Amino acid sequence: MISQINFVPGDLVRVHQKIKEGDKTRIQVFQGTVLAIKGRGENKSFTVRKLVGPIAVERIWPVASPNIERVEVKAHSKKKVRRAKLYYLRNKKN
Repeated sequence: MISQINFVPGDLVRVHQKIKEGDKTRIQVFQGTVLAIKGRGENKSFTVRKLVGPIAVERIWPVASPNIERVEVKAHSKKKVRRAKLYYLRNKKN
């Protein structure tokens, strides 16, 4: 569970998530670009998108989720981001 958000849409982040398999738990890392931050207070959530070969994968996490170990900001956006929701990246050819 993270206490505060120190990233904005457009940042490259690594989300460390706890995965429980049987009686064991492990940490799985999901690295991608933050597309959106929605809600306020307890209902706040964020969307992260990554490319796996030619396929894009998006995950949405609540900020108050106990399954999130931590969120690392790997890099800030190179350009100034002028939108709150970066859904146009879904149609971009990369």
